[in-house]
Amino acid sequence: MNKRNKIIYWVATLWLSLGMTSTAIVQLSHKQSEVDFIHELGYPTYLLTIIGIWKIAGVVIVLKPKFTLVKEWAYAGFFFCMSGAIFSHIAVSHTFTEMAPAMLLLVLTIISWYMRPVDRKFTSLQKA
Repeated sequence: MNKRNKIIYWVATLWLSLGMTSTAIVQLSHKQSEVDFIHELGYPTYLLTIIGIWKIAGVVIVLKPKFTLVKEWAYAGFFFCMSGAIFSHIAVSHTFTEMAPAMLLLVLTIISWYMRPVDRKFTSLQKA
């Protein structure tokens, strides 16, 4: 992996981790504005706890070396969570500005996954 790709990977991964961690903390706090927001999207309050816990777990796995198979699951979870958030915003006719944070996290997920070093990739020839 060349230096440029390594820098791109780490910048994307650190921003992704910061974004996922900060949103997880807000979701786990059940701040009234966040509860109102999740209800506006049509989801129950307990979903905040589920998503918040899985985001924190995903960040730990993405940052931790090895565990390549679980790392793939974490990236997939981030992808599904953020693409689901975008479609939820679209379903209730939110503006682009309201969708932008989820779109940014989705792009960072894709960049981080694509640019990850070889030793962080799962291949069927290695043990999980």
